[in-house]
Amino acid sequence: MFSRVEYPTFAGTNVPRDFVEYPSQVNEMWAAWPEVVRNYAKHYKTGEPMPESLLEKMVATRKFNQGFETTEYLKATLLDQAWHTLKPDQVPTDVPSFEAATFRRYGADFDPVPPRYRSPYFAHVFYIGYSAGYYAYIWSDVLVADSIEWFRRHGGLSRANGAHFRETVLSHGDSVEPITLFREFTGGDLEIGPLLSLRGLDETGN
Repeated sequence: MFSRVEYPTFAGTNVPRDFVEYPSQVNEMWAAWPEVVRNYAKHYKTGEPMPESLLEKMVATRKFNQGFETTEYLKATLLDQAWHTLKPDQVPTDVPSFEAATFRRYGADFDPVPPRYRSPYFAHVFYIGYSAGYYAYIWSDVLVADSIEWFRRHGGLSRANGAHFRETVLSHGDSVEPITLFREFTGGDLEIGPLLSLRGLDETGN
């Protein structure tokens, strides 16, 4: 809808797999933005908006169990990469041993947190287009968290901020290198800190 590109094949979501989730996930953040919540989260009898204290509690639940969930997901991405960097003559016949060796290699052999998927049913990476690309989810999360931080620093929900996001990211599709679009939007390089903070995995744990 916002694309301004010369060739339609570069418009909209026709972007690399590890960038396609980014714009929509940025827009999802508004669902929990206080100014937006007040417009739709109202008591069904009184019409009173949801108390901010309740909203804060709901948002805080997003950090629950993130240590487990993030580790579980990352083990699956490592397994994906391990399969797709094999040469034809290296394909193993002992799958459990291959998985175990992969996790040991990357220091991820932590039995209390198994991978999200085991190889025999890892459908994402063997036949629906995510081959060697399962990492795209968390890469998008890194981009999103950094972008949320940008909005917070620049005043949150405003026409000027929305127009800036539209002009630097939403309008280009794949006509510009994705990381270039991100840098044009935020004005800097990608940082991991906002994602760790968003998940409660930074030093403060808050």
